[in-house]
Amino acid sequence: MYNKILVPLDGSGRAEAILKHVEILARCLGSQIIFLRVLEPLPPLIDPGEAPVMLNVEEMKREAEEAERYLRARQGEWRSMGLDARTRIAQGPIVKTILDVAQAEDVDLIAMASHGRTGLAHLFYGSVALGVLHRTDRPVLLVRSIDDGGR
Repeated sequence: MYNKILVPLDGSGRAEAILKHVEILARCLGSQIIFLRVLEPLPPLIDPGEAPVMLNVEEMKREAEEAERYLRARQGEWRSMGLDARTRIAQGPIVKTILDVAQAEDVDLIAMASHGRTGLAHLFYGSVALGVLHRTDRPVLLVRSIDDGGR
């Protein structure tokens, strides 16, 4: 039924609220889990000098390395529990990139936590979960996470 499950994570505890649900599915169904981290491109810095551009490139490199460490740690935890997990890092607009990866990987389910923002916070930050839900052709498992005061 759900042979491949895509799990977008942003490194926050709130995003990880989906993990216990995905673990149950993976154990019951023998699903392969693909942990995804999407890196949004930083806006270009406009400055007559070239140093700010280098800072932008260095920041993206640092974020990619951090994402790699984070995802490898999740993958290691799941493999140590006997679960099939792999990682993927992609760059681009978050919602579009999640949808593109879901299609490229031919996943059967996208599982993610909604940060549960409402009102002005929802308008200001937008909703990745809502964007994915409204634009995908695949089943989506959404779990509302509780604000842990983190990210």
